[in-house]
Amino acid sequence: MNLRAIRLAWVVALIGLAPIAPATGGEAKVIQLASVHAVIGDIESGEILYTKRDAIPVPIASLTKLMTAVVVLDGAQSLDESIPVVKFSGPTEKNCFSRLRVGSSSPRGQLLRVALMSSDNLAAWTLAQHYTGGLEAFTAAMNAKAEALGMTNTHYSDPTGLSLENRSSASDLWKLLRAAYGYETIRAYSTTTSYTAKLHQPNYTLGYWNTNPLISSGRWQIGLSKTGYLDEAGRCLLMVADIDGRKVGIVLLNSFGTRTPQGDASRVRRWLESESVTPVAGAAADYERRVAKVYDAAVAASKPGAQAH
Repeated sequence: MNLRAIRLAWVVALIGLAPIAPATGGEAKVIQLASVHAVIGDIESGEILYTKRDAIPVPIASLTKLMTAVVVLDGAQSLDESIPVVKFSGPTEKNCFSRLRVGSSSPRGQLLRVALMSSDNLAAWTLAQHYTGGLEAFTAAMNAKAEALGMTNTHYSDPTGLSLENRSSASDLWKLLRAAYGYETIRAYSTTTSYTAKLHQPNYTLGYWNTNPLISSGRWQIGLSKTGYLDEAGRCLLMVADIDGRKVGIVLLNSFGTRTPQGDASRVRRWLESESVTPVAGAAADYERRVAKVYDAAVAASKPGAQAH
């Protein structure tokens, strides 16, 4: 192995990147992503194909709603039952915008669909409030499910993701993604391209679109999707897609720019299909380098033998 390859291997080990097999010339091609944290793997076999700062717990924004959906479905309450939309009374530092009218009624399944596909916060909040035992029992069930899945770096305090106390790591969210993919309802609801919700008391309709633009692209076959965003969490994406003959799970946390997670997903696809590595340009790359530098310095300082300066 030449000196350049040795240096690359050292950098890979230091910052937590898992390269693919060496390409021509004996050097590993390491994918470049704008996301600060990532896990890529085979959903069916569980094989991990790539990791990047995957053990660090960070705010996860509306990725929370994937666990919300799991708990709702595990609760076995009827998805056809109509329940009233309740007033939001969660974290006040974040805006719970919703077009749903407090007091109107909707089938539970409809609220679950718009919470997943369009990330409606009031829909998720209402689902938790109508859970057996209420909000406290719901968040307890979220944390219990996380523990059962081995998500040791995860904590939930609300069902929407508006709370900054909702934290997880990319490796933990990989475990959740694999579990959630086993729910047919989550697969169907989270990949709905558009939907017209019908509510009652009073009667009105609302149109919703999926927050992941790749869902409507004819170039992708996506089996599960959830986006998330807060200033503190950056742009995030959980997704399962058919790539190169396998079902690939993609966990992307904390990137800059509205479409950056989708750009990273496309980089993952090119990397897996042809070992092509495309660079991250502009503000997204600057953001990743700036944030990653902080994490990498903390990791280096925590290593045995590190000296304070």
